[in-house]
Amino acid sequence: MTLPLLVVTAVAAEAEAVRAGADPDHVVVEPVGVGPAAAAAGTTRLLATGHYRAVISAGIAGGFVGRAPVGSVVIGVRSIAADLGAETPDGFLSVDELGFGSSVIPGDPALVKSLTEALPAAIPGDVVTLSTVTGTAVTAERLAASYPQAVAEAMEGYGVAVAAHGLPFAELRSVSNPIGPRDRAAWRLKEAFQALSTASGALWIACG
Repeated sequence: MTLPLLVVTAVAAEAEAVRAGADPDHVVVEPVGVGPAAAAAGTTRLLATGHYRAVISAGIAGGFVGRAPVGSVVIGVRSIAADLGAETPDGFLSVDELGFGSSVIPGDPALVKSLTEALPAAIPGDVVTLSTVTGTAVTAERLAASYPQAVAEAMEGYGVAVAAHGLPFAELRSVSNPIGPRDRAAWRLKEAFQALSTASGALWIACG
């Protein structure tokens, strides 16, 4: 028996967008909650009660200006917990620099390669996970400088990656807004959900 692919999203609207494009015979899609803790707990529950061939963290994201425009699709080469660490008078220290573990989880190389081949227009790069998404130009500039390979930010990828330990993992996101000063008028949710649905049609091809 061929095991299905598990796709987890933060909220129901993202799950619906993925289901609209994904193969229902081979792809299980479930919302698990907002933020890395809820995402990790929800993914762990699903993995404890089912058997899957791989795990994808999917949904909408903010795109780094000049790297991933609104409406584009990004593939996470690495998921990075960008706010896991400590503030110091000299700046932010990551958990890696503190010696307490790693804030970086690479996507499965074979899975990332398959997704990139199935979605040639998608933009590969790092996706940073934040508990508080960026809402100022200062934070956007700091993140862009700290993570030069980052193409997008979201709130769940790192948590899902931790829970998926032992299974192939990758992150797939569509960009709904530019990272920077919070401006809901600049968000393009309809376009982002449509892009996510279209990209989801390639999931089983890439993971099958």
